[in-house]
Amino acid sequence: MSFTVIVPARLASTRLPNKPLADIQGLPMIVRVAQRAALSKARQVVVATDAPEVRAACEAHGVRALMTRADHASGSDRLAEACELLGLDGRELVVNVQGDEPLIAPAMIDACAELLGRREDCVMATVAHALEDAAEFANPNVVKLVADARGTALYFSRAPIPWWRDAQGPKPGAALRHVGLYAYHAGFLRRFPTLAASPLEQIESLEQLRVLWHGERIAVHVSEDKPGPGVDTPEDLARVRALFAAG
Repeated sequence: MSFTVIVPARLASTRLPNKPLADIQGLPMIVRVAQRAALSKARQVVVATDAPEVRAACEAHGVRALMTRADHASGSDRLAEACELLGLDGRELVVNVQGDEPLIAPAMIDACAELLGRREDCVMATVAHALEDAAEFANPNVVKLVADARGTALYFSRAPIPWWRDAQGPKPGAALRHVGLYAYHAGFLRRFPTLAASPLEQIESLEQLRVLWHGERIAVHVSEDKPGPGVDTPEDLARVRALFAAG
């Protein structure tokens, strides 16, 4: 199996300005992410950005970076352009690793890509893990999902799903937290920007719902491990810096 990792990165973050360039133990965060992704089985890792500063930071540390347009509505649109620039065949596998996940597990990247390689009925694959904390279950910033018996996504939501009518909170091991890691076929990535946005996508602000709305399938790998913390806020950045400093 062969796949490409693409890391979309833009500077326009409201909660943490210039986030991709944030220093983590002497290296920009985007470089840390690319280095972690390079420990997977990917044949290449490429950063897709609209910021010359990000490209310069990547190239200064031996990370390949592509310049993409600044007007993309989503990370998936940016990945679609990157597929064109890389000349990827429609059947090639692409894994989207978020640029704010400097502790992403390489094995999780591999598992996501390998799952899509096995599931010919699906255009995408993603990752989830068991959610047992009641506060996270109720938190709208924590995306939940439900899947069918084959491990195919039925729905993603910011609301607590599934909801137990006769009990409080999630039952251990029965609720799943979505991890924002995706594998695609390059051909579907190119098609994704042409699909009309769905009402559900706009209500939940979750672009993966566009895929389900149009009748396509997303395979779900349920990981036994939780991913390392991502970086959305200055507090998150401080926590990740402390983890790197601790080794």
